Amino acid sequence: MDTAVKQPPATVDAPSSAAYRNLVMATIGFGLTFWAWNLIAPLSGEYKERLGLTSFEQSLLVAVPVLVGSLGRIPVGALTDKYGARLMFPLVSALTIVPVLLLIPARDSYGAMLAVGFFLGLGGTTFAIGIPLVNSWFPPAERGLALGVFGMGMGGVALSGYFTPRIAGHGDDLPYLVVAAALVVYAALAAVLVTDRPGRPVPTESLARRLSAAGRLRVTWELSALYAIGFGGIVAFGVYLPTYLKTWYGLSPTDAGTKAAGFALVTVLFRPIGGWLSDRVHPAVVTAAALGLAALMAIVQAFDPPLAPGGTIALLCMAAGLGTASGSVFALVSQVTPQAKVGSVTGIVGAMGGLGGFVPPLVMGAIYSAKGSYSIGFMLLSDLALAGCVYAYGRMRGLRRE
Repeated sequence: MDTAVKQPPATVDAPSSAAYRNLVMATIGFGLTFWAWNLIAPLSGEYKERLGLTSFEQSLLVAVPVLVGSLGRIPVGALTDKYGARLMFPLVSALTIVPVLLLIPARDSYGAMLAVGFFLGLGGTTFAIGIPLVNSWFPPAERGLALGVFGMGMGGVALSGYFTPRIAGHGDDLPYLVVAAALVVYAALAAVLVTDRPGRPVPTESLARRLSAAGRLRVTWELSALYAIGFGGIVAFGVYLPTYLKTWYGLSPTDAGTKAAGFALVTVLFRPIGGWLSDRVHPAVVTAAALGLAALMAIVQAFDPPLAPGGTIALLCMAAGLGTASGSVFALVSQVTPQAKVGSVTGIVGAMGGLGGFVPPLVMGAIYSAKGSYSIGFMLLSDLALAGCVYAYGRMRGLRRE
């Protein structure tokens, strides 16, 4: 037994009203902070014109908060293990208000936008707060569904993509003021309504030692690889699908954006389904089946079927597979990770998932530039998903909490 960890006196019983209250608050907070995290991307075209940016400078402006938010999950997850979500959720939500409001005076300077975008990345770290909170309040038999419901908060990125430009049409400052006001209200409510489960294990070691201990767990990197495929695939398609649909199928920007939003919606809806299935079947089996479906659909899409109906069906089924895998991987986290290390492991896994989404678009773009086709890119995706399918089924089924 790890003598540096205080063990809880009892296991989690059936979910209480407090469990559901914390689940609702965590999901809302996750969605709102992810909306804030994604405030720059929907308006990046406007920034490009206003500041005279190159395509690379525009991409960097969008990438900075995403990269910081992904990597920031590592220390935030470890801090949540130590101090609890009762402190971390309202604190991170309140701190995110600052860069949201600073976007208003910064928008006429590229350097200022990059600096503010760095701090805006804080909004992307709340994923690593919510997972250990929800995990601690729900018993193993219902934990998968609860984590999947919490994961629907990633829809905040889609909400930002849809609403931010439309709100901006009524006033340049309005999107930032609306999001900042929402975060003020949420931070105040979270300070009152978010509570840590009594008796939760609290580590007493330093942050560096806890992160080092989580990094030494083999399962941390196995889960990171699976999540990089599942959630990384979602991020990659969220970034690149509009370009793919416009370039290959000749859709207008509006039509391409609408279909890409449909893809994102399917991934959000299937994330809790992945968690729910994981409560009934081993999450490694669910992950394997979901990645197997994604691999099969990537092969279908590699043959460039007509968009209606073949391409649409293949892409939506791929979205279902990736969304399901994203939900089941974190059900697996809760089964194989020591309770006191869930936040630290979640931070690392979540970071790798976010970072995993940035390689595929670069690969797809490079392949298209070199070969004039996306087929090789989709075949590489199928290979990666198939490797994850085999590994999840062959290796992860037998794992238990250490």
